[in-house]
Amino acid sequence: MQEAMQKFGRFLSAMVMPNIGAFIAWGFITALFIPAGWIPNEGLAELVGPMAKWLLPLLIGFTGGEVVNGHRGGVVGAIATAGIIVGTDIPMFMGAMIMGPIGGIAIKKFDEAAQDSIPGGFEMLVNNFSAGIIGGVLACAAYSFVGPIVSSITDGLASAVGAIVSAGLLPLVSILVEPAKILFLNNAINHGVFTPLGMQQAQEVGKSVFFMIESNPGPGLGVLLAYSLFGVGNARGSAPGAVIIHFFGGIHEIYFPYVLMKPTLILAVMAGGITGVFTLTLLNGGLVAPAAPGSFIAIMAMTAPGAYFANVAAVAAAAGVSFAISSIFIKATAAADAEKEDALEAAQANMKAMKAASKGQAGEKQVEGKDIKFIVYACDAGMGSSALGAAALRKKLQKDGYKNITVKNFAIGNIPKDAQIVVSHEKLAERASADSPQAEHIWVKDFTNNNVYDIISERLKGGGVSAPAPEAGGAEEEPAATLKEGVLLKENVKVGLKSVSKEEAIKAAGELLFKSGYVEKPYIEGMLARERDISTYIGQGIAIPHGENAVKKHVIKTGLVVMQYPQGVKFSDENTAHLIVGIAGKGDDHLAIIANLATITMEYSEEDLQKAYTTKDPQVLFDMFTKG
Repeated sequence: MQEAMQKFGRFLSAMVMPNIGAFIAWGFITALFIPAGWIPNEGLAELVGPMAKWLLPLLIGFTGGEVVNGHRGGVVGAIATAGIIVGTDIPMFMGAMIMGPIGGIAIKKFDEAAQDSIPGGFEMLVNNFSAGIIGGVLACAAYSFVGPIVSSITDGLASAVGAIVSAGLLPLVSILVEPAKILFLNNAINHGVFTPLGMQQAQEVGKSVFFMIESNPGPGLGVLLAYSLFGVGNARGSAPGAVIIHFFGGIHEIYFPYVLMKPTLILAVMAGGITGVFTLTLLNGGLVAPAAPGSFIAIMAMTAPGAYFANVAAVAAAAGVSFAISSIFIKATAAADAEKEDALEAAQANMKAMKAASKGQAGEKQVEGKDIKFIVYACDAGMGSSALGAAALRKKLQKDGYKNITVKNFAIGNIPKDAQIVVSHEKLAERASADSPQAEHIWVKDFTNNNVYDIISERLKGGGVSAPAPEAGGAEEEPAATLKEGVLLKENVKVGLKSVSKEEAIKAAGELLFKSGYVEKPYIEGMLARERDISTYIGQGIAIPHGENAVKKHVIKTGLVVMQYPQGVKFSDENTAHLIVGIAGKGDDHLAIIANLATITMEYSEEDLQKAYTTKDPQVLFDMFTKG
């Protein structure tokens, strides 16, 4: 159940978080230019309504469809979202989260059913008309049915809130208010229920607690602070900026996606809301008028005489409780979030990559065997995994006599435009495809244990290209590479180490590279980040942790460290590494390292490797890695 909730949260966040820049832009415009803003401007304030009603929901709807079925799904999702926007009077964020994915699913199902039935030459016609017709039908359905349903839900929440207030259970109203806010129904609840009640109470006693139930920034502040301290990836990086927009700008919508990303956090904001309202009633707090927007500055400006302590305490208490509960949930899943992809991007990136990979390892473009001349292995840094895969494939092709095929490795972003076949990890499929649209793409889960050679070999045979017989002048074996002096020092070969976690093993390798003067300190964090992105386990009991592309600038000189763990280090449930080879590559110097690793993984017998895993003599491993 928990895993299902996490997947659901990641899917929701994948719709909203890629558009967080638009939310921030809208937040700034709202905070600055509305009549109650910092620098009111009647003309610029006219942007607020259309952006909230049209721009943001359409972006969410497009992204929801795109996550399911690429750009085509995004277009249909946006068309369907337009129908629900027109069909209601309130901003349709929740409706966009419904109709966007529905649009993507609908066009995806059509494409799957029709892909083998479209006559040649009619593909573009069918694609355009199918998207238009399906999108139009969904827009009409959204206008006629979904919109009224969402409006009814909104009215029902407002009625339920009113009933709780009438029953004298004011603090418990947050049980409904906070979830309603997360679904972007905050304005409907605030202006439809609390403002009328607050105005009546303020006329009678000079202030009202109702004005602070929805506008209290404490619950959202607690969530954002927890992400700032304990989150991972982009969530942690973007949360501090969201704190400013939320707390001082009063744009509560900025924190909603962070809760959607991890739905269990709804409990944190509910508890924070309850605490805030209880504190207000206990200390007799309240405002003289609505705080619009709901910023701490606006709350202080609208605070009734004698209620400053109560109102500040309500904000602080709500933030404290929300922070405490959010921290527990965020820290409990931090390791899992780090092992997977960043939660703000994972749903979108993984779905696209897996969608591409599901079409088969070979891409839609296909190079004839007789025309294959240039093959590229591509990874994030173009240094470790891709270099090893390229070296292994190159040796196999040369061994079988294919001497006219060039195999090189590059970082994604630097793939040559004349590359014919590009091999990349499935998690990098989208980036690799965008960088080299002219090439055929092969996606793998492992750069060394894969069937890339089988695919290319079959292509070569199918293209009428045969490997030359040895007596006919076939290619000679690539000579074993020799490491430059100083790349691997004997004192940097460690044997008999006790088993630790993979993070500890990678950090230990990084510390040894740093201690030996090969890298600067930040490179170590880049090694850990690389492992979180794509595993550096290469098979045969060997892992080659190295820094991601962003930390290559912290490499001082090419270096290598070898760390032996006889009992192994778990890199996954299936993979255990006994040799951890930490790599820091400067320029092309690391290619000799990769060539030797390719030789070890391909040509050493299991018996030889077992000896390498358990030998107590560092010289054995030193010779293995320096003599090829």
